[in-house]
Amino acid sequence: MGYFPFFMELEGEKGLVAGGGKIALHKVRKLLPYGARLVVVAPEVSAELEQLALENDICVIKRKFEPSDLADTGFVIAASDNTAVNAEISRLCREKRIPVNAADCLEECSFLFPALVKEGKLSVGISTEGASPGAAAAVRSRLASLIPANMDEILDYLSGLRPLAKEYIKDDKKRAAFLKDMADICMDRNAVMSEQETRIKLKEYIKEDAQKVLEGVLLVGAGCGSYDLITLKGLRAVRQAKVLVYDDLIDQRLLAHASESCETIYVGKRSGRHSMKQEQINELLIKKAQEGGLVVRLKGGDPFVFGRGMEELTALKKEGIPADYIPGVTSCIAVPGEAGIPVTHRELSRSFHVITGHTASGSGALADNIDFETLAKLEGTLVFLMGFSHLREITGELVRAGKDAATPVAVVHGRFDKSSDIVKGTLADIAAKAAESAIEAPAVIVVGAVVEAGLEKSEQ
Repeated sequence: MGYFPFFMELEGEKGLVAGGGKIALHKVRKLLPYGARLVVVAPEVSAELEQLALENDICVIKRKFEPSDLADTGFVIAASDNTAVNAEISRLCREKRIPVNAADCLEECSFLFPALVKEGKLSVGISTEGASPGAAAAVRSRLASLIPANMDEILDYLSGLRPLAKEYIKDDKKRAAFLKDMADICMDRNAVMSEQETRIKLKEYIKEDAQKVLEGVLLVGAGCGSYDLITLKGLRAVRQAKVLVYDDLIDQRLLAHASESCETIYVGKRSGRHSMKQEQINELLIKKAQEGGLVVRLKGGDPFVFGRGMEELTALKKEGIPADYIPGVTSCIAVPGEAGIPVTHRELSRSFHVITGHTASGSGALADNIDFETLAKLEGTLVFLMGFSHLREITGELVRAGKDAATPVAVVHGRFDKSSDIVKGTLADIAAKAAESAIEAPAVIVVGAVVEAGLEKSEQ
């Protein structure tokens, strides 16, 4: 199937509804806000539909459908209780190339009714191409909860900015960037900007150097796991990006927030499976930044927590390219936290220490400069990132360095849906337990009393 979601002007357009029952009533209610000139034809019309027609100047003709009813009709809804009648209406419409929707019969439809969200000027249509109206309704419900109650006020405000921007911002790219920026701000705060705020923002874009606001490279932490753990500032950067360079551990749903014109480039890296070397990524960022526009380097977790973010910033600044950093929620806190394990606890751990289990050379070997003697003496929580493949070595070295073999350990694998796989044990047995389980990399290793804090992750 190939149903494209066109938005068509219906004001004053004749629409024929063949049917007078519940289905016809439902379709008429959906169409009412769009100003179509509706005509209902049916031998019997429900009292509720008759009342609705009376209140909204809808023509009701109480008789069977006749082919002549299709004259000068822009679209047709075949909503009778008789499937044979609906099929015949559909056939006639297709012959005359009139768009037709037949109730509960996908094969007879040339267009579909979407699950609809409408708030003033905002219309959102959701379709599953007839596969599951229930699923479309569920998506509609979730979307509706995200729309501000004052959506119409926001749209009126943004609409009013267009002539203002056209008058004062002559450069097309700057004007488009200004309007997008204002829309993002209003939607993030669920409110319009004040007159003073609008003037200040407009002046920023009128200045000769305003375009520099949207140039260079931003290193953005995508957060850990689910797409909605990114910061508002990070999300705004994704929406403004001309080029989006992203890593392996990114929730793909984040990419949907980039503009349609944004170029997305995957450069995923994971131990034992590198699609692009770090030096090549640096060169790519430099090349794309020199072409102009904003380049967003989207990295899982936080770019400065074993994310090689500083290497990329240094390479960019060496070439004179403006570069900045937006923090992200790091996996050393978020992954244990999602599994109900705090890295600090007033009674159990007053500090935590983050260690990479991966060598800087990228060879896959355990980092050879880990000071296990010092780590074994620490009272706080130890968090190892990128160390799952070396779990047996890490736990063994800690015990050899004097750490109590009965120290609690957890291995946690987080998912993009905020669920977790977790294996608990001690330094003595966690490697064997993890090997017997289905847990897989990437995983975070947590060592310390906080593993047994007794917290349970509530359902989201």
